[in-house]
Amino acid sequence: MCGITGVVFASDGKVDKARLERANELLRHRGPDEAGSYADERAGLAMRRLSIIDVAGGRQPIESRDGGLVIILNGEIYNFPELRAGLEKDGYPFKTRTDTEVVLALYEKEGAGCVSRLRGMFAFAVWDKRRRRLFIARDRVGKKPLLYALLPGGLAFASELRSLLVWDGVDTAVNAKAVDLFLSLQYIPSPRSIYKGVQKLPPAHTLTYQDGRITIERYWDLLDAGPPLSDLDEAQGLLRAKLTEAVKMRLLSEVPLGAFLSGGIDSSIVVAAMAGLSEKPV
Repeated sequence: MCGITGVVFASDGKVDKARLERANELLRHRGPDEAGSYADERAGLAMRRLSIIDVAGGRQPIESRDGGLVIILNGEIYNFPELRAGLEKDGYPFKTRTDTEVVLALYEKEGAGCVSRLRGMFAFAVWDKRRRRLFIARDRVGKKPLLYALLPGGLAFASELRSLLVWDGVDTAVNAKAVDLFLSLQYIPSPRSIYKGVQKLPPAHTLTYQDGRITIERYWDLLDAGPPLSDLDEAQGLLRAKLTEAVKMRLLSEVPLGAFLSGGIDSSIVVAAMAGLSEKPV
């Protein structure tokens, strides 16, 4: 688990670096290993890191090869080795072994459409210095949190609500509809939060902030997964193959791996798959 936060303004000279660092410090519990930040005249990005991939060299934020883009990422991209191999064939010179730089390179090549190529759990932000454009994205089912708030002349985002409240101008009036939803469902569905001035970026959505304007787009829907299967044997084989593939992708790590085993069907299947794929006992 990591944490990201940042702020962008439509005009120059408004980024308060001390507040940015304070917002980042409030996420320390999400990333105890290290902290990193970037700031220029219009934008500030910061993150707390829990090191899993490229523990020694994957420090964030990461800048693109020409220095025009900056990225911070919370999460893991499970298919980054395949994506990296394709980008290397195109001549992209990687400086690290981390999945974060792969996302940056893919964004540089494909723009906002890069999110459809990512398999993983993620919330990330890319600041385009030349176009003065912020791009943030959240994974398909919303495993990684990402909230944002409009400020006077700007926008702030963060993995947690507390980091947004360091900025002036956030409307902290309680959202009565959100309270009603919480009492009914035991959680607050996106895009609402407990405050009127703070929104959750919904799962499978991207947000672009440029020239003071917000554009939010959906990039995936569960209904796009294809038609249902009619043959039980085919469905059983496909389920086994998909579960095994999903577990295998998540075993890529430079730190020890384990599993939470409750004894139910789902966790037992995951641990059994891990045992079958691992060279060492789980």
